[in-house]
Amino acid sequence: MAERIALIDYGAGNLHSVHNALRAAGASGVVVTADPDTVLAADRVVLPGVGAFAACAAALNAIPGMRAALDEAVLKRARPFLGICVGMQLMATRGEEFGGEEGLGWIPGTVRLLRPADPALKVPHMGWNDVTPGAPHPLIEQGEAYYLHSFVFDASDPAHVVALSDHGGAVTAAVARDAMIGVQFHPEKSQRYGLDFLARFLEWRP
Repeated sequence: MAERIALIDYGAGNLHSVHNALRAAGASGVVVTADPDTVLAADRVVLPGVGAFAACAAALNAIPGMRAALDEAVLKRARPFLGICVGMQLMATRGEEFGGEEGLGWIPGTVRLLRPADPALKVPHMGWNDVTPGAPHPLIEQGEAYYLHSFVFDASDPAHVVALSDHGGAVTAAVARDAMIGVQFHPEKSQRYGLDFLARFLEWRP
């Protein structure tokens, strides 16, 4: 029986590309949804996101019952969860962009403006860069992926940082805890590395 994968549509994600990448990685039961009941019935949950943290948080909060459904599915039922780019940042306690906004609070930390030590390096951090394993995690392998972001996840506990990159200093590339993982890079734009990562997520039994 094919697993049901809820790809959450809250008006802030690159849904078409993520959907196509999940299918290319082997998923057959992807449902693009803004329905909390569909999220609760899913075997896996994917939260994409592009744009500003505050706008994405507000859009997610504007869907009646969605926050509660996510907490139930991911925290209580331990459904495997993947956050992508801003979807990963929303796992934090809060984001500082535009004066500050609360996140899901699943992984303690703050999303802050990226400030490279080398002033010659541009923000946003855009293009191909390393994914270097941090704390051991079955989904993370050394490689290169595609990034596009101006803010970074500053995790309170280094044990939650399972991958790093470098852009004038260490940049959090992935965070994880229990049945959840978030990646700052875009698997859907990362060619073979991204598809292999998504394939591992689809097989993951945390």
